[in-house]
Amino acid sequence: MKKFLFLCIALACFSVTEAKISLPQLFQSGMVLQRGKPIPVWGTAQPGEKVTILFNKKQYSTIADTEGRWRIDLPKMKAGGPYTLEVKSEEVKSDGVVLDNILIGDVWLLSGQSNIDVTIERVYPQYTKEIDVYENPNIRLFRVQNETAVHGVKDDIRPTSINWKPVNKHNAWLFSAVGYFLGKRMQEKTKVPQGIIVNSWGGTPIEAWISADSLQRDYPMLVKRAQFFQNDDYVKAQAQANMQAECQWQKILEENDLGVIQDWTAANYDDSQWQTINQQHWNWRGAGTVWLRQHIKIDKEHAGKPARLLLGTLFDRDVTYLNGQMVGQTGYQYPPRRYDIPEGLLKDGDNVISIRFINKFGAVHFIPEKPYMLCFGDDRFSQNPMPADVLPLAETWKMCVGAEMPNCPSGDISLQNIPTTLYNAVLYPLAPYAINGVVWYQGESNTGHPAPYADYLKKLMGCWRDRWQDSQMPFVIVQLANYDGRQQTGFPRPITPQTEPTNSGWAQLREAQRIAAKNDPRAELAVINDLGETVDIHPLRKKEVAERIGLAFDRLIYNNKVELAPEVISSQVLDGKIILTLDQPIQTGVIYEFEVAADDGDKVFKNVDATAEGNRITLTLPEGFHPMSVAYTVRYAWKDNPQKANVRSLSGLPMSSFEMKINK
Repeated sequence: MKKFLFLCIALACFSVTEAKISLPQLFQSGMVLQRGKPIPVWGTAQPGEKVTILFNKKQYSTIADTEGRWRIDLPKMKAGGPYTLEVKSEEVKSDGVVLDNILIGDVWLLSGQSNIDVTIERVYPQYTKEIDVYENPNIRLFRVQNETAVHGVKDDIRPTSINWKPVNKHNAWLFSAVGYFLGKRMQEKTKVPQGIIVNSWGGTPIEAWISADSLQRDYPMLVKRAQFFQNDDYVKAQAQANMQAECQWQKILEENDLGVIQDWTAANYDDSQWQTINQQHWNWRGAGTVWLRQHIKIDKEHAGKPARLLLGTLFDRDVTYLNGQMVGQTGYQYPPRRYDIPEGLLKDGDNVISIRFINKFGAVHFIPEKPYMLCFGDDRFSQNPMPADVLPLAETWKMCVGAEMPNCPSGDISLQNIPTTLYNAVLYPLAPYAINGVVWYQGESNTGHPAPYADYLKKLMGCWRDRWQDSQMPFVIVQLANYDGRQQTGFPRPITPQTEPTNSGWAQLREAQRIAAKNDPRAELAVINDLGETVDIHPLRKKEVAERIGLAFDRLIYNNKVELAPEVISSQVLDGKIILTLDQPIQTGVIYEFEVAADDGDKVFKNVDATAEGNRITLTLPEGFHPMSVAYTVRYAWKDNPQKANVRSLSGLPMSSFEMKINK
């Protein structure tokens, strides 16, 4: 009995003496800590254990609480480094935690959906020379790993592969392009180290990023919806059913696709009897596969040389072959198709491109405005400017259906889209890591129901500030870019531009973003309605987006006299005209995308002529246009894709779309 008690005591002592102090995943070698603010450092240890931090030649201590949690706030410090941080216990016989190569500078948190996700790899053709040569050890990148939580908040995030990596082409290749360019811009401006934390998830709505407490009072049904998915057995069963349905659908497809059975990829396959289609005016609606083939002639000068095949953007999934060899595949509609042709594959004379479209819904189609060509030479990876040596593809293809299928049954849960799940899993654990400001770049997934978005955004900023216990935390809200929302979900081409007034969901959401920023003294709006693409929900000019974000932070943090997008500050109705006065001078001339409605009945909007001079915009009302009306509503750039909107500051910044009531 005595031996048994001695063994138990010995084991207990061993477990205590070997207990290790732990830090959250954010705390790793190479990290950037925020200058000019107290720096919280926290973690876990044995309850009652004395924890000591050694940093910058000073020592700080605390005692872990009854749950083993501890926190030490290091004092404000100036930018500098590199430093070493050591966390240890005087009572426990262990090596503690030692982190090195730590910098002190500015830390930014970037969050939202897929336009934050868009990587350097995706935008590389726009900025090839810059990305190829740029590296900077004073900019560090951290990518939060995606995760959801339905049962409440998590204590920590998952390990990640991009964990305070210094900026170079290799480390940034799969990192957020906006984050990369923001870090570069801010480091060049401030000359201090920059830490970029990216925490985003494509396709997610804003509700997923807001705490349950913030939603409960005004949106209790959203909280109840989240609670519905707290049944783990249901979620697991549904996920398994979806996977089985997907596997079965793919199995049946492969067994019945004539293109696979007969090998329609072969260069010598006879496609002469296939239907001829023009990619500019073609779509195939249904589920299954449809195959397209195009013959291209290669001369002796280019035969055998490596090339890059640009196939624009396709809906939805494709597998692409050249002369029977697969050269690339993409699993969904958005990424540009840029497939590298290896040396020796292109032959002198006839070559064949074969595309196998795999579709589950909507209309299979090409996006006509994108590039379709073979690019040769050392500059073949660039699209800005386009390579010098290119062979455009023909618009005509041979087409044949490989297999027609029923729609794939799906009851996809997508927990990342459920209210509160991302706040719980990947936002809550980041605090109280000291940061300088937040970028919120999201909204596309809420354009179908934009009415509550301004309130959602107010709640998001509020609950994040509460989590950090920082009521002054700066937010830059990136407004939605111009984009034709009808492009989504396989809407068949072509789509005519919007010219008449319309009740645009995208414009309504932009207005919600504008209002939320205007009503918050610690928020600014980055207007990018000139940086989008009509046919691409993920526009590629992310360096320019980062510059607009940086300007907004300049104003919020460093210099409140920085001029951003022009804003209307007053208005009047005078002699059949509406005069809008702005906060700054704008570019002079004829301006477009203004519309007016009289507030005396049906409120029908009509396009109106407009001119700009100095800091004034003059709208000319049509003759006899509701002369008895006591009020008007003016809208600007009120379309998904306001292509002609051209109100700009003298420095070239565009004015936000808006809706404004004006009294006589």
